Amino acid sequence: MVRGDGRDGVPCGRRTGRRGAPALAWILATACGGSLNSFSVSAAPGAEETCRPAAAREDRLADVGRRGELILASGRRAVLSGLRWPDEPALDARARAWLMPFRGASLMLTERGPEDRWGRRRADGIAGEAEPVDLAAGLVAAGLAYADADEADALCRPALRTLEAAPRAAGLGLWAGLPLAATDAAALSARAGRFAVVEGRILHVGERSARTYLDFARRGEQGLTVTVQKRTWRTLSEHGLSAATLKGRLVRIRGMVEIGRGPLIDLAGVEGIEVVEGERALRR
Repeated sequence: MVRGDGRDGVPCGRRTGRRGAPALAWILATACGGSLNSFSVSAAPGAEETCRPAAAREDRLADVGRRGELILASGRRAVLSGLRWPDEPALDARARAWLMPFRGASLMLTERGPEDRWGRRRADGIAGEAEPVDLAAGLVAAGLAYADADEADALCRPALRTLEAAPRAAGLGLWAGLPLAATDAAALSARAGRFAVVEGRILHVGERSARTYLDFARRGEQGLTVTVQKRTWRTLSEHGLSAATLKGRLVRIRGMVEIGRGPLIDLAGVEGIEVVEGERALRR
């Protein structure tokens, strides 16, 4: 039986790949011991209920459905916790192909939170017995999924974010052409209605009664604006991210791109912003 470390559901110990999957020993070591320049799940409203783990149980992976749905031998269905599946059809196919070799494998599931609107549970999934593989960690490390809360209220496995670094630096998979520059209005507009990861320096912070605006372009120029609802802004402020500390900082934003007067992202939660000062600057 694979045992977790009790912190974010990433199992520690001996880990290698199986059945053609990449070896994940170094991945899981990073996920278990690495630190994040982002928020813990306790920072997000509703995180406790969303991320509360159930007792681990064993099942078997019968098939992989649309957008990475795990179809289990027991008849139950699940999705991997902490992942946002890629939107692009070619990457969707590659991510499903990565999972397909695990069909028929024993699967240790630790479910988190309530069922979603389709009757599925979000779960940490460890496939195999002699050579167990963390499925979420493998997909993120291969550049085939984002570490993201998706439709959940919180990112239950924040350590998965550390695994994005290598594929992001190499431009692998869904990171080809990402992160977008916050001042590239044309590229942002092209992703309207889709999820995007954007990097840029916050030039202005405008606090209003209902929401706060983070502007990345100079006045009169086109670029990204991020809106932060009052509740989320209060949570950010409790963790040291205020108008004074954010202005001039290089940050990474993730969310759905909308078009108003220009490209816009409404920050869904505290995990949607990361201060990346000190990381490698934009490759542009």
